[in-house]
Amino acid sequence: MSLLETFFNTEVMVSSFPALMRGLMTTLALGAASIIFGTIIGLAVTLVRLYAPRPLQLVAIVYVDVFRALPMLVVLIVIYYALPFVGIRLSAWTSAILALSVVLSAYSSEVFRAGIEAVPKGQFEAAAALGMHFPMILFKVVLPQAMKIVIPPQTSNFVSIIKETSLASVVAMPELLKEATDAQALNANPTPLIGAALIYLALLWPLVRLVGWLETRAGSQRAR
Repeated sequence: MSLLETFFNTEVMVSSFPALMRGLMTTLALGAASIIFGTIIGLAVTLVRLYAPRPLQLVAIVYVDVFRALPMLVVLIVIYYALPFVGIRLSAWTSAILALSVVLSAYSSEVFRAGIEAVPKGQFEAAAALGMHFPMILFKVVLPQAMKIVIPPQTSNFVSIIKETSLASVVAMPELLKEATDAQALNANPTPLIGAALIYLALLWPLVRLVGWLETRAGSQRAR
């Protein structure tokens, strides 16, 4: 069998295409849910770390350090395979979303913290002098300015977490890699894996270029 027939078998690709599309839909749903929850949790952890009483700040610091240090695969396996030993049984969907969300939230928290700390303290003082209370200062003055700094690195985090969705195959989640692996086994041909790789490339390469453009644009704005 030639190299082309082995890795780019048209018949196998066509027969596997519906399964790959199902996997892609699952990957997109998993990525979207993880991005939403991870971003919200990350922002909450940041606010606790910056403005809560000291004991809660220490808890937030430990949370961020732990989940930035642990590999995503380890977090996922612990949630899905270890928690049942203490009576906590979560579905593959819930386990995957939880693992992806908590890891993303740790990285997002550092991004949000850097963005908020980059806002001049004079902004806080000026808003307070106008009689604005702290929540209003935070959500109407500080966060809008911080978001301009946060967007490029946070977009990069989003790209990373979408790539990490492939790890959900270890808990039998029918995402893109899992569907490609099953199709490869069914057809005894690696073409579905090549198809999955091409789909990941088509999905993520524009996002990678977007991250580069955002970083360049942010750098140009800071230089002005």
